[in-house]
Amino acid sequence: MRALVTGVTGQDGSYLAELLLEKGYEVFGMVRRNSTENFERINHIKDKINLVQGDLFDQLSLISAIEEVKPQEVYNLAAQSFVPTSWSQPVLTGEFDAIGVTKLLEAIRLLNKKIKFYQASSSEMFGKVQQVPQTEKTPFYPRSPYGVAKVYGHFITVNYRESYGIHASSGILFNHESPRRGLEFVTRKITDGAARIKLGLADVLYLGNLDAKRDWGYAGDYVYAMWLMTQQPEPDNYVISSGENHSVRELVELAFTHCDLDYKKYVKTDPRLVRPAEVDVLLGDSSHARKKLGWEPKVTFRELIKMMVESDLAQLRRKQG
Repeated sequence: MRALVTGVTGQDGSYLAELLLEKGYEVFGMVRRNSTENFERINHIKDKINLVQGDLFDQLSLISAIEEVKPQEVYNLAAQSFVPTSWSQPVLTGEFDAIGVTKLLEAIRLLNKKIKFYQASSSEMFGKVQQVPQTEKTPFYPRSPYGVAKVYGHFITVNYRESYGIHASSGILFNHESPRRGLEFVTRKITDGAARIKLGLADVLYLGNLDAKRDWGYAGDYVYAMWLMTQQPEPDNYVISSGENHSVRELVELAFTHCDLDYKKYVKTDPRLVRPAEVDVLLGDSSHARKKLGWEPKVTFRELIKMMVESDLAQLRRKQG
């Protein structure tokens, strides 16, 4: 089996590439040509995967990549994935997360409609939630340019499925984290911040809304759900979530407690870090995925935060020498 993974250098891309290699796939990762290349997350498997150049901005490069690789499965994980950036760069976010999906689907339609396609949708599409918990049938009400672009990407995937008979599935993934999460994301910002304060490398951690609630899981568990979707006889949409709600404050308390610290002494709120339009409560109901795919998360919220803090402590100690 051959799989093409866009966004292979990201958190999810690296975990998915590992999983596919374990399953005996020939893995091709699509990378953009950048002046500085960041292969940090895939360095340990770089010699086992094949890198091909391509860009969601460039239709012809996508056609060339698919022609070259001839994959049976394409996983679209490439995106402008940081919600705060979507306010400062809304057009760029739309080009990547909406139009880019269309370009990739067009390439599949033109070259080989038998290719199975996975689209990375997002719980941010629910935004100002219309019901709790959220299922595949919950109406979308996005509250950021990122969420809006993801809604387009989601529905264009459904449209190509229904219009052209492409096996195109959409995973509506709730927040999923890991030690490979970027430092700009709040989970990693917190675990790294707690580790820095523990090691005397920082005195304070500035955060936004501590009362926002999210449904957090482990990225390694969630990429397994992506693979399961492409193995089904029929394509579908699936909510992938832990089904548990935790506030940012809880996450902070867990991370700092693991470092034997009282977070109240070190964490300060910065109003500039609060979103223009907040998403208050995200809580997913993944019973459809559990029933149809036989999927369930294995790593608990507490285990996830401990794993991330331990990883950040180890990384910082290595740098300290």
